[in-house]
Amino acid sequence: MDSANERPENSDLIIQARTSYNAFALLYRRNYDAIFKYCVHRLFDRHLAEDMTSQVFLKVVEKFHSFEGSEKQFQNWLYKIATNAVNEHLRKSARRKTALKIFREQLKNRNSTFENPTKLAILKQAILTLKPRYQTIIALRFFENLKLTEIAEVLASSPGTVRSQLARALAKLRKKINASKQEVLKNER
Repeated sequence: MDSANERPENSDLIIQARTSYNAFALLYRRNYDAIFKYCVHRLFDRHLAEDMTSQVFLKVVEKFHSFEGSEKQFQNWLYKIATNAVNEHLRKSARRKTALKIFREQLKNRNSTFENPTKLAILKQAILTLKPRYQTIIALRFFENLKLTEIAEVLASSPGTVRSQLARALAKLRKKINASKQEVLKNER
């Protein structure tokens, strides 16, 4: 595919998407997988992530007329909408408590289908105990590979603030993971 001939310029595609269903569909296809993966990394549930991703794009359809910016800014806008949707879901449901219970059960169940179920369960449990903002920063940085400046834009914050919050989140995550590993080792004896 010759990207110069077949791929519209970033700002041109946004402009075209305002009046063309095909251009909007192209924006959707370019961004769906990234937003879906982000939702999976935040919720640890594929089916729930599919529902959440659908909600994100419904919100985009409703609010697209108010968006002004480039395609990269559009992607950051999508992450922002997804972050708000996931955080709202987590606040309104008992999902966190249920997820923690499931992960604790996985920790005990060594016959899980994951390659290393204990490590995966420890990581998931530790991430879910963090504040939603820290979960968001970790998911955007390590699962979605966004730069600090991009995360700052998604969270309407400064890159310095994001950097310090990431450092705090990682310190808490390390502490929780180490405590969980010690508990697993203690239970194995």
